[in-house]
Amino acid sequence: MSDAEIHWARDAEDIKDAIAVRERVFIEEQGVPAEEELDGRDEEALHLLARDPGTGAAIGTLRLLLDGEVAKVGRVAVDRDRRRRGIAARMLDLALAEARTRGATRARLASQLDAVALYERAGFAVQSGVFEDAGIPHVWMCMRLAAVA
Repeated sequence: MSDAEIHWARDAEDIKDAIAVRERVFIEEQGVPAEEELDGRDEEALHLLARDPGTGAAIGTLRLLLDGEVAKVGRVAVDRDRRRRGIAARMLDLALAEARTRGATRARLASQLDAVALYERAGFAVQSGVFEDAGIPHVWMCMRLAAVA
C-alpha cells in the first residue's frame, strides 16, 4: 500500500488542508512566524496535497507559483511521522511535470539546508550562499526544465 495519495488541490477545502499541514510543520514544529508562512500568495498558486490512503488525512503539501517561464516551488511540507518515505520527492516530480506542461523552462526554490539532498536528487543545483529565512538557514537552488514534446 502506498504511503500517500497525491493530487492537485481541487477546491477550497483541499487548500485549507494543505495550509493546515504547513501550519503544523512550519509554524508549530519549526517556529516560523505565521505572518511569514501565510504570505497571501496561496490564491495564485497551485497546491499539491498528499493524503493518507486509509484515513484521507492531509499529510503533505507543496505550492507551485508560475511566473512566465519560471516555476517557483515552495512550502514543501510533510508531517514529521511521514518523512523519509518518498512523499516529498513524488510531489516534487509532479510539480515539475506540471511546470513543464505550463511552459516553464526553469524552476527555483529556497531549500532549508537539511533538504538540499532531496532537491539535488531531483536535478536542482545550489545557486547561492547560505541565508536565513524565518530564522532557518536556506540556499537558493535552480534547475532547467526540458521542454514537453
